[in-house]
Amino acid sequence: MSKVWFITGTSRGLGREFAEAALSRGDRVAAAARDPRSLEALVDAHGDAVLPLALDVTDRAAAFESVRRAQERFGRLDVIVNNAGYAQVGAVEELTERELRDQMETNLFGAVWVVQAALPYLREQRSGHIVQLSSAAGLIAMPLGGAYHASKWALEGLNEALAGEVAGFGVKVTVIEPGGFATRDGKNPDPLANGHMARMDPAYDELRQRLGAAAGSQPAGDPAAAAQALLTLVDLDNPPLRVLFGLGFQPMIERAYADRLRTWADWQDLSARAQGAGASARA
Repeated sequence: MSKVWFITGTSRGLGREFAEAALSRGDRVAAAARDPRSLEALVDAHGDAVLPLALDVTDRAAAFESVRRAQERFGRLDVIVNNAGYAQVGAVEELTERELRDQMETNLFGAVWVVQAALPYLREQRSGHIVQLSSAAGLIAMPLGGAYHASKWALEGLNEALAGEVAGFGVKVTVIEPGGFATRDGKNPDPLANGHMARMDPAYDELRQRLGAAAGSQPAGDPAAAAQALLTLVDLDNPPLRVLFGLGFQPMIERAYADRLRTWADWQDLSARAQGAGASARA
């Protein structure tokens, strides 16, 4: 049976590929983008199967209205894809309050508003699949990405909690953690070049140079292949809570998690002291 999708951030990149893949197999798509003119080609190619929506996800009321329009137009909602987002680049010391708040407003709060808008319909249907685009940056952290990491780590925890809350209603949740994909002119986007840049403090110039030399070294994934993988994912009866799209970051993630476990184990004596004498016996 064909599905009805609601996808944010469909003007270009992975969001656009997701929309085109769903439409190409006969599904219907409510395609949301900040600039609806970017959706004209989708409508020209697929006609009434597309509902183009102008949406800035930071506007909670607009998110609710867009989801309402999608449900009214198509009669149901099967797959909600929270894809809209961007990367704020800068050392923690360099970030302004506005930059940090804007990062969280789009990447975290924008996703929350869409989920809150869609859930009443999904609960009533007793079905649906919420797909959250996170990132490998939601699992590990690197210098100069503090704001972006904060937003993605927050999404990871939020969606893990959400999965437990909505499972009883027949609603599934999957967090996708992509590595680098060739979404700009066939190249793996360099976050140091294409992200939103904070003011640059000369104290961090050497660090920027070192990271810049290594940026983009991961192999660039094929967005069209990612879209086909997403189609497979949403057709599963029991999809995973988390899945990496691309294998480039898996060794790095495995090392990071092994290091965390080892550190906690190495410092168990201090952990026990922090609990207090006799606390374990009382527990």
